[in-house]
Formats: sequence, structure tokens, C-alpha cells
Amino acid sequence: MKYYAFIFFGLLIFNALSAQDDVDMRKRYFPVERKVVKDFPDKEHFWIFIMAGQSNMAGRGQVEPADTMDDPRILSLDAQHRWILAKEPLHYYEPNLTGLDCGLSFARTLLEGIPPDITVGILPCGIGGSSVEQWLGDSLFRGVHLVSNFKENVDLAQAKGTLKGIIWHQGESNAKTELIPSFREKLQNLFTDFREYVQNDHLPIVAGQLGSYTEPEERQMRWDSINMNIRELAQDDPYTGVIKTNDLTEKGDKVHFDSRSQRLMGQRFAIKMLEMMARQ
Repeated sequence: MKYYAFIFFGLLIFNALSAQDDVDMRKRYFPVERKVVKDFPDKEHFWIFIMAGQSNMAGRGQVEPADTMDDPRILSLDAQHRWILAKEPLHYYEPNLTGLDCGLSFARTLLEGIPPDITVGILPCGIGGSSVEQWLGDSLFRGVHLVSNFKENVDLAQAKGTLKGIIWHQGESNAKTELIPSFREKLQNLFTDFREYVQNDHLPIVAGQLGSYTEPEERQMRWDSINMNIRELAQDDPYTGVIKTNDLTEKGDKVHFDSRSQRLMGQRFAIKMLEMMARQ
């Protein structure tokens, strides 16, 4: 009996250490020092983008040293609402869960396609596991009122710069048989609410699709239905774009993109955003 108890407690310790290793590997290179920004460009030269949605937008990839290299033309906010030079971790709502997201890759790619006198701000407000219904209801989710938090970020953005667009990734929580039929309409309603608050009916919103790696097959079929709804929404709404993700890979949990895929997703978000802004 003592032998089995020893094995049992040994497994518990091993699992706890493995979970800690996962957190440590994602956060291994997180910077300690933050550089607070005091001098800002004028509003017309400070372009701000909001990252919204659920866990893949909040990030689960592994951070690497290059992700902690700041750029004076890429700013973000910290938990105290101070503008800082952007570094990982960008998200601060769930520090023990958050890893690399697509934000820095998005911003760095944007810099290649915009005038050199423009500074980019990225504001994170993705909350893992949140459904469209919870966003529409401004639910308190993981300690955050979803839409109220979005509005707070908009207000902070418009106080310092010009809000130019939103990148959105969400859908896993809505990939349920009973929720799929209403997903497209509800997502369109949410995007309409976003634009009404921003007071810009033409605000570009770029949505990312879910991955093509989940199991079992029936679950992937539901994810594919979500992707079809996002594509159809983008076809009908000239101010909503969509990026593909079917060729991206996961980090081993069949839900979250790995670091390579997060970087590629950020690049695709930026390319589509630049394309949509050029039409305006």
C-alpha cells in the first residue's frame, strides 16, 4: 500500500512540475523592466489597433528573446494603463496563462507598410474562453467585463491617438451545435456595436479563423462551420476582413497556435489590415 501511495504522490509532483515548466517556458524571457513613454507623436501620427477575442488572441505561444526587443515605434499599455514600449507579455489579464500572441508580429509587419513618421499602438483585450454571447452581454468573465474593457481601451486610444482598426480571433467557445446557427449574426452585431462606440461605421475589423488541427473529426467539422460563418460575414461586410489559418500548427493541445503560427497570423492580420486601410 505504501508503494502505491508513493507512486501516486510522485505522479502528482511530476504533473505539478510539468505544468510549472509549461508556464516557465512560455514566460522564460519575459522582461522585468518596462520603458514608460512620455513623449508622444500627435494623434494623427499615432495609429492604434485593438486586439480582441479569446485565448489565441491573448496568446499561448512560447516567448523568445527577440520578443523582448522593443521598438520606439511600437507602444502598448501595461496593467497600470501606462504607455510603454511594447514587449512580451502584451496581455496582463491572465499572467499565468498568457504567452506569445500575434501582436508584435502584427505591429512589426505594419511598420513595413506605413509612413516612417507613424507610431503604432497595440492594445490587448482578449480574454480566454469568452463566447460571442458573453461579449454581447458585457459579461464579467475571468474578472473582466468584456465590452466595458473594450470601451475603456477605446477611450485610452482616442485620448492619445487615432484608432485605426481591430484584429479579432474568437470562435472555439461558439463551436457548439446549438450556438453555431446564430454565430454569424451575433458576431456581426458585436462588430456593429464596436463601430458604433468608436463612432466609425467603416472601422476595419480583421477576423482570424480557427485552426484545422482539432480532434475528433466531428469537432473539426464544427470548427469548420465557424470558419465558414466568418468568411461569409467578411464577404457581406466590406469593412470586415478575414485571414486564413488552415495551414497553421498547434502547440500540442489541439486548441492554441504554436509560436511560429502566432507570428504568421500576426503578419497576415497586418497585410489584410493594410489592404483594408488602403481602400478607405
